[in-house]
This record gives sequence, C-alpha cells and structure tokens, in this order.
Amino acid sequence: MATIRVETFIDRPAGEVWAAVADIAAVHRRLLPGRVRDARLEGDIRILTMPDGSEIRELIISVDDQLRRLAYAVQAGQKLSLTYHHASFEVRDEGAGARLIWLTDVLPHDLAPAVRARTERGMVELKQTLESP
Repeated sequence: MATIRVETFIDRPAGEVWAAVADIAAVHRRLLPGRVRDARLEGDIRILTMPDGSEIRELIISVDDQLRRLAYAVQAGQKLSLTYHHASFEVRDEGAGARLIWLTDVLPHDLAPAVRARTERGMVELKQTLESP
C-alpha cells in the first residue's frame, strides 16, 4: 500500500482550522469551495457533489476533537481505479498557526503519483481557503 503525506503551515489558529476540517458537511464551503459543489451526510456517509455533477461517497470513520483528527475512506465515485483509499487530516498547533497534515493510503501502488498530485493541489487550495479573510 502506498502512503502519501502532504502537510503545510496554515496561518490561522489550530482551533479555527480544526473547526473547518471537522465540519464534515460543509467541505464545499469551508475547505474546497472550487473543487466541491455540495456535500451532504447520510448517516456516516458523506456524499460530495463535484462541479461536473459526479458524486463521491466517503465513509466518515472518525472525527476526534481531542486529537484534531478526521479519518475517512472513499467508497465509490472516484475517477481513478483505486481499490483502496483511506485518508486522514490532522491539525496541530504550530506557534500562532496550525500544521495541517493530510495522510492518504491507496492501492494499487502505481496510482500513488496521480493521487499525490491531486492531494498536493488540494492542499494548496485548502491553505488558500483557510487563510482567506
């Protein structure tokens, strides 16, 4: 299994960053407004609607306020032919700001470079959104 780790400094207090990450039904407003058109919850399943109308179904595994950690697994709708996709976000204090860490485990291994490119691009978008006024 390939593990992808992408992290960045966010120039906002860690509690504020965590509040946005933990608001799992508002990813389209608080984290990735250009990449995700809508988000809704059906029990433990988060359904993301993309700009083209396609949907991604994610099982929300954990939202841990004490650890500031969100874990989820993509179940359906991804454009890549992944057989396994599990990811987590962690928010840590770093000075007056926050360290945002996005870990993703994927199979098959040979798709890891494509997933890394998407994750890195997504992290840039997350940082811009979280740091905007």
